[in-house]
Amino acid sequence: MMAEKSLHEMFSFTLDMEKENVVIPVCEDAAVEEAFREEYSFLSGKGIFTGKSGEVYSTLGAERKGVLIFIGLGKEKSVNLEKIRKAGFRAAQELASNKVAAACMRISKLSGLCYKETTKAWVEGMLQSAYSFDKYLAKKKDNPKLQMSFLIKEGKEDKVRSAISETMNLMDAVFLARDLVNEPAISLTPRTLAEVAGKELTPFGVEVEVLGRSAAADLGMEAFLAVAKGSSEEPKVIVMRYRGDAESSRLLGLVGKGVTYDSGGYSLKPKDSMVTMYDDMGGSAAVIGAMKALAANGVKRNVTAVVLATENMVNGEAYKPGDIIGSMAGKSIEILSTDAEGRLTLADALHYIITREKVDEVVDIATLTGACVVALGEQMSGAFASDDELMQRVRKAAEKAAEPTWQLPLNEEYRELVKGTRSDLKNSGGRWGGAISAAAFLREFTGDTPWVHLDIAGTAYLTSGKGYLPKGATGTGVKTLYNLALEAVEPGCGCGDRN
Repeated sequence: MMAEKSLHEMFSFTLDMEKENVVIPVCEDAAVEEAFREEYSFLSGKGIFTGKSGEVYSTLGAERKGVLIFIGLGKEKSVNLEKIRKAGFRAAQELASNKVAAACMRISKLSGLCYKETTKAWVEGMLQSAYSFDKYLAKKKDNPKLQMSFLIKEGKEDKVRSAISETMNLMDAVFLARDLVNEPAISLTPRTLAEVAGKELTPFGVEVEVLGRSAAADLGMEAFLAVAKGSSEEPKVIVMRYRGDAESSRLLGLVGKGVTYDSGGYSLKPKDSMVTMYDDMGGSAAVIGAMKALAANGVKRNVTAVVLATENMVNGEAYKPGDIIGSMAGKSIEILSTDAEGRLTLADALHYIITREKVDEVVDIATLTGACVVALGEQMSGAFASDDELMQRVRKAAEKAAEPTWQLPLNEEYRELVKGTRSDLKNSGGRWGGAISAAAFLREFTGDTPWVHLDIAGTAYLTSGKGYLPKGATGTGVKTLYNLALEAVEPGCGCGDRN
């Protein structure tokens, strides 16, 4: 089901081992290492390479056996972690195109950035170059192993080793999420999604509990089961519990939308819109990936995650427009569109995680609405909140992850859009403000518990590649949720070592 090669088979990182092939990061307003000044002076004098952000130039150099790869970072004060990630990605691509199997690079002191975060950004960028989803291709992508040695300042060894290990585990989780989203619905069903969660998480000490249709019915998950009625695949309730801090009673809740295929039901999608609807479980992939990263890195935080996995299909038993269904919260819902199914599964998931798992705060993440894509495109995820303080923490976590969000309003007027007349609620608020009315519907199931909703419909799956993000699944959300949990125990950069 998952990738045939692990990141550890494609990359290895060591410290302070000189190599013939060298990656040389250059700021356009800072001095270059003395050993490479002759080559750089020639290149900059000819205007070939000046250190501008995004510039890359490879040369054999004077009297050298190996390849020199100059990577531009721009002006030093403008360098941030995202620029470093992009530079790392370009460096790894350039090494691969030059068929370089081993290289070294000095991690330089940059204004305002600590060694640990700088190292993590370089490692992440390089690892991003390794991803491909080629399991169904007759000819696989050739991924020769790259050995990269970081030359670092004396005394930083432990922090850099920690940064490398943490980032390897985090990117392994991001790649897991990408693989899950890219997997076609014929092989990724609710059952196999639950199996993958168990296989990937239990080795790291995460408790994974899986419930079927009967247990979901006993819990009163009527909204979730209404969506599942049209599919021959049994729905699954996947509960994942990670307890990283035995001394704390605080519990973060994560909920991911897990519709493994969405035909739209009787409100059938246009045929072209159905082709990529295997990606409608992007929220569940983000949650499973985040749980793996947290557990693999031993983050001292207690987290429970819930995914209600189902298909949304059409058969003689499927729910229909005009139906009135129940929910675990006891609220009745009129179905105006069977293609507004994700919010029904999330409603029961949110009520469950709040009332049964007793989380103190909850973030849900879902490929929920096309309206969010219309509003924000593929560049940003939509964000909605009942609690400003939690929203600020989520926004900060997303910014650090380079997974930007944009908060949209959730005023009382919008909540009126989902109030019913024949029922307590209706599952569609009409044509206008669709992303907001969907969030307003979810808000009816969160009570007083601090809650944030992330709509990743535009960012979970890209129609074309963008920088280090590939075409198809991006794994968006994994790093944001990981950072959110990590920030509570490691505020800021986590090492207190800013230059």
